[in-house]
Amino acid sequence: MASTGVELLFGPLLIGVLLGTAVYGVMAVQMLRYYQMYKKDAHWIRYFLLYLFIVESVNLAVQIGIVYEPLIVRYGTQQALITSPLLLPGDAISIVMASTPIQLFTAWRISVITGSIVIPLLISALAVVSFGGAVLVTIFVTIRNEFQEFQSFSWAVIIWLISSAVVDVLIAAKLTHSLSTRRTGFSAMDGQINRLIRLTVQTGAITAIVALVDVVLFLAFPQTTLQFIVDFPLPKLYAICLLSTLNARSRGRTEDAEQRMPNALFKETTTTTRSQGQSHLPPHKETSVHAKQNMYPPPPHMFAVNLQSSSDPHRQSSVSGF
Repeated sequence: MASTGVELLFGPLLIGVLLGTAVYGVMAVQMLRYYQMYKKDAHWIRYFLLYLFIVESVNLAVQIGIVYEPLIVRYGTQQALITSPLLLPGDAISIVMASTPIQLFTAWRISVITGSIVIPLLISALAVVSFGGAVLVTIFVTIRNEFQEFQSFSWAVIIWLISSAVVDVLIAAKLTHSLSTRRTGFSAMDGQINRLIRLTVQTGAITAIVALVDVVLFLAFPQTTLQFIVDFPLPKLYAICLLSTLNARSRGRTEDAEQRMPNALFKETTTTTRSQGQSHLPPHKETSVHAKQNMYPPPPHMFAVNLQSSSDPHRQSSVSGF
């Protein structure tokens, strides 16, 4: 391992931690936005996101410890070039502690909004397989803790990352299909649906591509740690994908086209409420506003009320009094 140089051994670890920290900041902002905007969501969903935040924080601490040990504690020693950091086994398990619950949650929501269980069951099964592969990687890294032994359990890494990438592709495809069937024919609403489709494809593609790049780097460059450049940010990307979908339920406060937003994970739509307080306009301005509103034809049910009331004077007075 010494012949590969310190740059290819510890450099990727350091770059991965820097990228992971930056992505963690983006995730934290998304998390804060969710808790500020959606205070009426189910309590268990809010607790679930709190769990994800804790797991992501632990994962970041583990990754910092992975870099800190060889660069500070074992600085300048030959052992740092031979034996992997003590906290390295915690990387794989902390990643799936975030990614697998997110994948299972998404599979459940897909089954709720589509009424189908075939694809959600397939997603759940592959997510469990991915979790099992990560557990095996954790065990092997603990037992075979020398860098040169990592290729001996490459099959476990392949099971973990490939199955996770397939899950991400299935989720993106199913959610895209679900959104496509919700087009209404109204340009404003369909524009929002198209935006959510792009968001779903992009977020699903990001996690799938990163997982595939991770396993390719691991297999193609066995004498380096290049795979950790994309491995360290991976769990935060899963959380960002979920938060982006949750936060996309409402955009803006005044645009009519954005008051009701379809969402890939929720049947209901979020309606932006406006204040219903008393008007502070002067009397003559209020009159002009009402006059302007009366220029437009009333909805069909109002015609029915007017016809009934015009035929019966007493009924007219009761309707107006209501």
